[in-house]
Amino acid sequence: MTNLPAALRDLLATSVPLSTLEVVEEAKSDDGTVKTLFRTADGKSVEAVLMRYRDGRRSVCLSSQSGCPLTCTFCATGQMKFGRNLSADEILDQALHFRRVEAIDHVVFMGMGEPTMNLDAVLAACERLPDVGVTHRRTAISTVGWVPGIDRLAGCEMPVSLALSLHAPNDGLRSQLMPVNDRYPLAEVLAACERYRARRRRKVFVEYVMLDGVNDLPEHARQLAELLDPRGYKVNLIPYNPTGAYDGSSPERIERFRAILAEHRLTATVRLTRGREIAAACGQLAASLAG
Repeated sequence: MTNLPAALRDLLATSVPLSTLEVVEEAKSDDGTVKTLFRTADGKSVEAVLMRYRDGRRSVCLSSQSGCPLTCTFCATGQMKFGRNLSADEILDQALHFRRVEAIDHVVFMGMGEPTMNLDAVLAACERLPDVGVTHRRTAISTVGWVPGIDRLAGCEMPVSLALSLHAPNDGLRSQLMPVNDRYPLAEVLAACERYRARRRRKVFVEYVMLDGVNDLPEHARQLAELLDPRGYKVNLIPYNPTGAYDGSSPERIERFRAILAEHRLTATVRLTRGREIAAACGQLAASLAG
């Protein structure tokens, strides 16, 4: 808008901002990943990540809350003080920030917060994602296993994908890693996933972070294979991105785990880690920037 007087442009920027979020800082990784730290109008911190892949995909990891009320022991966000739920506009403005730079085609709600605890705003943002180039079928909502949220997603008309953050194959270990399991144990979570599958006729993606000597032993792989129906679940093994709490599994141990799942006909892939050196990878978002 350079055809407008500078004073008018300044007034418009103040009175009619393009975004609900202020960019505080950005960090860029050698692999092309970009992490942006935003600040809301009331001073809450939010992070989002743009991931660039060699095949041309441009995926954005969005946050649904500032901080997280759940305290998963392996997740940096869970160690933050919880701020609040984000509005639909604040969620969408994270995607729009990157869209102003280049086209985006995938969105994952795997940033700060538990999306299904703020589902009204998350779904309202999802409704508008096609306007910025991301179809509903290329949108995934992750949950730690918040059963009411899974049931609501089962009834959602938008064909968004469900991703379950599982991370342990039994209740004892899962409760150690994810205290939410005390409220919604595995049997209840998987029953909700079955209701989702029955209604949506879609597979559930299972996220499983690999922690050295904690949840990566052969018996854990066998328990996981017994737990999940290979017809309805696909497992994504996630190399642990350091947050100071655990050590990550070696590539050899991850491959052994994957091979055991394959022996039981359970499809598993190993996630390609992006942005680790700028603390932009899975589990590392904590409203701070490296470098």
